[in-house]
Amino acid sequence: MPVRPILRWPDPRLATPAAPVGTPDAAIRALADDLLDTMRAAPGVGITGPHVGAILRVVVLELPGDAAPTVYCDPRVVWASDETARFTEGSVSMPGVGDEVERPASVRVAYVDLDGRAREETAEGFRAACLQHEIDQLDGIFWLRRLGRVRRERAVKRWEKARRG
Repeated sequence: MPVRPILRWPDPRLATPAAPVGTPDAAIRALADDLLDTMRAAPGVGITGPHVGAILRVVVLELPGDAAPTVYCDPRVVWASDETARFTEGSVSMPGVGDEVERPASVRVAYVDLDGRAREETAEGFRAACLQHEIDQLDGIFWLRRLGRVRRERAVKRWEKARRG
């Protein structure tokens, strides 16, 4: 499985809503394998099709402590808690830059697995933040948009400095 080139922010494809997958086929399974290898090489804990220019609703997550990576096709949040939590977020498309983002502390996500089975997963804490972050990316919402203006401008300046250096 090849490691694919990762789009760098502000590539406009990162702001493009991704197309639904429908029933996963061999091409989607191959994309998921490539995403996993690309994410591990980056390194990161989550990646989407749009991060590599495949504007499809596919997410791969592999968090510390997971027994195996999870692939989510066409994921969507179907419930979110009123309680919120803050976690530091970043992106494989903007390596080295991160900031705290506040999101619902718990979510339930509906998705299709690689075998075409409908699934639901309830997640809390860091896993919930990661799922919301990646689903945002599928919707064309880069994580910077979740920051206030001042913090967003600081993050962009850090990114510009890192790219020049």
